[in-house]
Amino acid sequence: MQEKKLPEAFSSPTSAVSSEETRVLTEYIHQKNLFRVTRKDETLRKPVMLKQFFKMKRHQQVVVSSVINENVTVTTEGKVSTIGRDFVMITDLRKRIWIPYPAIESATIPFGFPTYSDSQQHFIYDNHLQQKLVLQFGDTVAKREELVRQFFEESLQTNLHSWKGLWVEVRTSKKTCYGKIKNTTKKELFLKLFNKEKAIKLSELQYVSTVRWFAIWRNLLVKKGR
Repeated sequence: MQEKKLPEAFSSPTSAVSSEETRVLTEYIHQKNLFRVTRKDETLRKPVMLKQFFKMKRHQQVVVSSVINENVTVTTEGKVSTIGRDFVMITDLRKRIWIPYPAIESATIPFGFPTYSDSQQHFIYDNHLQQKLVLQFGDTVAKREELVRQFFEESLQTNLHSWKGLWVEVRTSKKTCYGKIKNTTKKELFLKLFNKEKAIKLSELQYVSTVRWFAIWRNLLVKKGR
């Protein structure tokens, strides 16, 4: 007698109440725990709150005000692309911008934008993704870069390392550098411009943005003309 193989199914419900009530309750508990954590350790308040805000606005338009130094503040507007352990990546039609949490002064949504998202602001996955995540989480996430970034919080160092070869503008409180990302270590970002290599401490990064090659030439010519 041949045994029939039972089809794969979802695990049992996590709550005795309805799905919508469970979701509301879960969100409430999460918010309460968030504020309890920040009250216990004030040093965690800023990164935890920023991370939570950006997660709520994933793939949505935001405005981020970041401090380069005491004389320069940069306002960046774009969509939340990647939320890391210690940074956020914002994208617009022209470039990608990496901003470390310590450099962020404030983050909000643009005036006139809705506080909710629509279906076009999310990735479109296949209809079986939820079942795959429940039953084959490791294999499913490992095959998709966007899922890796969503479920596992990268550091600024590991994320920049994945963009090796990209031309960027790097700003610290004291200087602005241009070059191609060559490598990153736990403490430094290495840029290459022509035959010169420059190391910048990750702890000093205030703002990193992709830049076009002609913009680099323009800046170099301006410096030579001074």
